[in-house]
Amino acid sequence: MQANTKRTKFIHFLIYLLTVLLSVAFIFFGNKVASGKMDILMGDEGFQIEKAKVTEIVGVYDESLTSDEKSGLVIKDIAFKAVITTGDLKGDTVVGIQNLNSYMMVLPKEVSVGDKILIYNVHNDVFNTDWVYGEYIRTDALMVLGAVFVILLLIFGGFKGLQTLVSLAFTVLAIFVVFVPSILSGFNIYRSAIIICVYITVMTLIIVSGVNRKTVAAIIGCIGGITVAALLVVLMDGVLNLTGLVNEESAYLLMLNLENPIDLKGVFFGAILIGAMGAIMDVAMSISSSLFEIMETSKSVGARKLVKSGMTIGRDIMGTMSNTLILAYIGSSLSIVLLLITYNPSLLDLLNREIVVIEILQALVGSMGILFTIPLTAIASGLLYTRK
Repeated sequence: MQANTKRTKFIHFLIYLLTVLLSVAFIFFGNKVASGKMDILMGDEGFQIEKAKVTEIVGVYDESLTSDEKSGLVIKDIAFKAVITTGDLKGDTVVGIQNLNSYMMVLPKEVSVGDKILIYNVHNDVFNTDWVYGEYIRTDALMVLGAVFVILLLIFGGFKGLQTLVSLAFTVLAIFVVFVPSILSGFNIYRSAIIICVYITVMTLIIVSGVNRKTVAAIIGCIGGITVAALLVVLMDGVLNLTGLVNEESAYLLMLNLENPIDLKGVFFGAILIGAMGAIMDVAMSISSSLFEIMETSKSVGARKLVKSGMTIGRDIMGTMSNTLILAYIGSSLSIVLLLITYNPSLLDLLNREIVVIEILQALVGSMGILFTIPLTAIASGLLYTRK
C-alpha cells in the first residue's frame, strides 16, 4: 500500500512537471509565432523615458492669462533637479520642468524633493531644458502590495498557494505574451481566443488539482460552458448588429494599421470569453470537488444521485456567481455608465447605445455560460466517479 502511494505521488509530480514544461514551451513558441508579424509597434520608438528622483526645486513660475475673474488660464511651471536612476544616464543630475495648466481637469501633485518620477526626454524651448515631468512612479508600491499578496497566499495556501501562483503566472503570460501579440499581428482573433481559453482552463486545473477524475470532470464542464458562451456571442453579434466601435480606444485600434485593421468584433469576442472564463472555471471546480467528496464519503452513491446533488449545489452557486459577473462588469465601467446616464436624454436611447449593449451582453453571456457549466459538470462527474 505504501509503495503504491509513493508511486502515485511520483506520477502526479511527473504530470505536474510535464504540465509546467509544456506551459513554458507554449508561452515561448507561442510568443515567437504570435509576434512574428507584429509590425504595428515597430518603427518610431518615441522619446526616451527614465526613472528619476527629485533632489531640488529650482524655481516655481506662475503666469495668469485672463480677461475676467471667471474665465482665464493659469500656467504654473516648476523647475526641478533630479538624479536619473535608470539607463545609460544613471547617476546624472538633470534639470526638468513640470507644467501645470488650469485647463487640465485634475492636476497632478506638484513635485517635491524626494519624489520618484518618470521624466521624458523632450526639449522645452522656454526654459531650455531637455527633460519634462511625465508621471509619478507607482509601480514600486504596486510591487510591494503584490509581494504581500504572494506571501499571504503562501502562508494560508501552502503548496496549493504555490500552485495557484504558478497557474496565475502562466495565465497572465498566455494573455499578454501570446494572445495580445497575436491580435496585433493580424491572426484570427476568434481562433486565438479559443486556444488561449482552452489552454488556460486545462493548465490551471491540472496544476491546481492534478490529473484525476475530479479535474477531468471540471475541464469538461468548463470547456462546455465556454463553448456555449462563444456560440452565444457569435449568434448575438449578428442579431444586435454590433460594430465593436464603442469608444476612443476602439478607434485608436482601427488606426494602428489602416491597411489591415484589427477586427473589433473579434476583440469583443475574446474579451467576453476571457472575462467569463474565471467564473466558469470556479463553478466547474466547485461542483466537481463537492461531488468527489460526496462520492468518497458514500461509496454506494449512484450516478443519478450524484448528478442530482450536483444540480442542487449548482443552484446555490448560480445566484452568487452570476451576481459576481454582473457586479464586476458594472464596477469596471461605472464612470462610463454615470456619464451616459447624466448626458443621455432618453432611457430608451441609453439602453440601445452599443457601449451599454456590450456591457449587458457580457454579463448575460457569462451568466449563461455558468448556467450550462453546472449540468455539464454534474453529468460528467456522475459518470466519471461511478465508473469502475
